Amino acid sequence: MEILQALRITKQTRLAFVGAGGKTTALFQLAHQIKPKAFVCASTHLGKEQLALADHHFFFERPGQYNVTDFANQTGVLLFTGPFLENSERARGLPDEILLELKSMADEIGIPLLIEADGSRRHPIKAPAEHEPAIPKWGDTVVVVIGLSVLGKPLNSEWVHRPEIFSRLTGLKYEEKIQSKHIFNLLVHPEGGLKNIPPGARKIILFNQADNAILQASANNISRDLLAVYDAILVASLETPSQNGAEIPGINGPVYAVYEPVAGILLAAGGATRYGDVKLLLPWRGKPLIRHVAENAIRAGVSKLVVVLGSIINPIQEALSDLPVEFVINDDWILGQSSSIRKGLEALPDRYGAAIFLLGDQPQIPSSLLVSLIESHRHSLAPITAPLVNGKRSNPVIFDRSTFSDLYNLHGDTGGRAIFPKYQLEWLNWNDDRILLDVDTPEDYRRLKDFDN
Repeated sequence: MEILQALRITKQTRLAFVGAGGKTTALFQLAHQIKPKAFVCASTHLGKEQLALADHHFFFERPGQYNVTDFANQTGVLLFTGPFLENSERARGLPDEILLELKSMADEIGIPLLIEADGSRRHPIKAPAEHEPAIPKWGDTVVVVIGLSVLGKPLNSEWVHRPEIFSRLTGLKYEEKIQSKHIFNLLVHPEGGLKNIPPGARKIILFNQADNAILQASANNISRDLLAVYDAILVASLETPSQNGAEIPGINGPVYAVYEPVAGILLAAGGATRYGDVKLLLPWRGKPLIRHVAENAIRAGVSKLVVVLGSIINPIQEALSDLPVEFVINDDWILGQSSSIRKGLEALPDRYGAAIFLLGDQPQIPSSLLVSLIESHRHSLAPITAPLVNGKRSNPVIFDRSTFSDLYNLHGDTGGRAIFPKYQLEWLNWNDDRILLDVDTPEDYRRLKDFDN
C-alpha cells in the first residue's frame, strides 16, 4: 500500500518526520502522493540534492514574505526553506514564527503540512541530542523513522548517529551488535523516540529498510509491545530511485504492513427471542457459548474486547467476569443491532484502526480465523474484510476505521452488512463451513454439539 493510506493523512494533518533511515525519502514519497498539493518544509537544514525532490522551491526568509494567494494556482510538492548557509549547499530550516505562518496558510488552503524535523547524517538510526528533534508544538502527528538495516550491525559512528547517546539510552556497549531489543529500548525512552513529541500528537513508528522477510519478522516481533506506547507502526522499504543522476521519489513505495490497535466488539445485547432461552449461556464443551467467543478473541490478540450487553446483563457478566473485557450497556437494545454497533464504537478511543464484530452465538469461530482477518487487514487496510466459504460470505467481519462513521449512522435492526455496497470488499477464503452456523434455534444448537461427534 502507499504511505499516504498507511499514515491516514487528512487535509488537516500537520506531520513531523524525525529519526533516521529514510526520513527524507518517506517525506517526499508522501508529499508526491497528496493531491493537488502539499506544503513541505524543515525545521533543520536540507541539502541541495534534497531540494530537487520538490516540484517548487521557495526561499521563505522573513515573516510576511508570502501571501496565501501566491500559491492558489500551484500544484504538486511546494517546499519552503530558509536561505542557503554561507559557503554551503545546505538550506536553513525555518524558524518557529515562519513555520507557524506556513501552518496558517496550509490551514486556510486546506492542505497537509509535512515537516522534516530532525537530522541524521544519512545513518540508519540515531539518538537525539539535547536540542533535537525540532518538532513544532502544534504538530499533530509525529513519525519516528528507524532504518532496520542497522540490525546486527555494531554500535559505532558508522551505523549510528550519536552512538554515545544511543549507548546511554539503550544499555548497549560500544561495538556490540544492535538487536531488536535495543531499538525497542530507544523507541520507548522519553529521551529517545518519544522526545519532544507534543502532548496529544499521534505517535507513529516507521520501520524502513525492511526489504526482506527476516527484517519484516523482526519488526513484527516488537510491534505489538510498541503499540502500548505508539498509535501505529509501519513496516516498509521506501527507496528513492535514481533517474538521470537525480534522485526522484517513487510514488508507490511499498508499505508492507500497518500495525494499529484492533478491537473486538462482541454483540450480546439482544433478547434471543428466536431461540426462546438465554442461548448465549448454553453450555458447549464445558463453557457458555459466549465465553468461547470471548476467549477466542482474546487469544487472537485484539487490543481491547468490548462486550455490549442489553436485555441480559448480570448472568453474562458473571460468565466473563475473570476475562479482560470491557462491558458496555446498551439501554436501547430493543431498537435493534445498529444501536449495539453504535455503543461498541463509542467505547473505542480514536487510535483504534479497526474493529472485528463478533456474535455471541458463534462459539465455533476459531481464533485462527480472527488472526487471519487481522493479518489481512494489516497488509491492506481494506475498508471491509470478511470470510468467504464456498462462495458464501460469513462472520466475523473486520471493519477499518474509515467505515466507522457509516456504521455509527446505521438505524434499526440493521448490521454492518448494510454498508457493504458502499465499499470494495476484500474476501478471505476459508475452507471450514462450520463457521456458517448461527445458533438461532434448538436445532442449530444440536448441530453445534454434533461438531464434537
